[in-house]
Amino acid sequence: MTQEITHINSQRKDRSKQGKSIRILQITDCHLHTDPKWKLAGINTQTSFEWVMELAGQSKEAIDLLLLTGDLVHDASIAGYKRLNQHVQRLGVRACCLPGNHDQPDILSEHLTGGLVEAPKIVDLGAWLVIMLDSTIPHSEGGHLSDQEIATLQQTLSEYTDRHILIALHHHPVKINSAWMDDMSLDNPEAFLSILSQHKQVKAVIWGHIHQHFETLYNGIQMLGTPSTCIQFVENQDSFGISTKPPGFRWLELFPDGRITTGIERVPALPPGLDLKTAGY
Repeated sequence: MTQEITHINSQRKDRSKQGKSIRILQITDCHLHTDPKWKLAGINTQTSFEWVMELAGQSKEAIDLLLLTGDLVHDASIAGYKRLNQHVQRLGVRACCLPGNHDQPDILSEHLTGGLVEAPKIVDLGAWLVIMLDSTIPHSEGGHLSDQEIATLQQTLSEYTDRHILIALHHHPVKINSAWMDDMSLDNPEAFLSILSQHKQVKAVIWGHIHQHFETLYNGIQMLGTPSTCIQFVENQDSFGISTKPPGFRWLELFPDGRITTGIERVPALPPGLDLKTAGY
């Protein structure tokens, strides 16, 4: 099985070989829409996305890669994907995308490609490799890794034993202490985690979907969930709840020796209109 590999330009790719770190920003759960004035829980998702992208743009010279990890367009519309593509092109940083449960993978891959935007399976960053997995199930909010995705993961890890590995997907593979959201997690985490335990070069797994900051360790591997660019969900709560925390992104610094530092940056405040009485999304 031959996998398509995206190579970041050689100058940036070689930074990790020269003792320099690679900086990644994870942007996730934008929930853009055909209508740029559309709102989710009272918040205009286009506005909040633009605020987050403006924050990211303040340090764009230091960014090597954007990872967009799903639920990018709420109604999976061509107009929404094209508008997202235009924003990323204007930022001027290479971006790699994967789908979430609100996306249509085929539409995403057609309209989030070209120029600086791609939807690859593997991203070559020199000493590091990013593996992009599709965890979506058609017409389902929950996640699943198909036999093909599991095979891709296993083959890639077996082939690239000399690289440090970052894995990106949309659905969370570990519980986050939130019953309603954990019902929509990856439904076959055992197969996924079993493979990780066999390959010590895996350093971190990142995902979207949960609209909140989450960090834990699994067998020494950093497991990282990231806030949405729109509304956030209340952490450590079994029932649905909307948080007043503002949107943001996760940054990751990948070092040549396999170390990772990471953190969350948020815009100062939410756009006006948040409806805390919203019962779902």
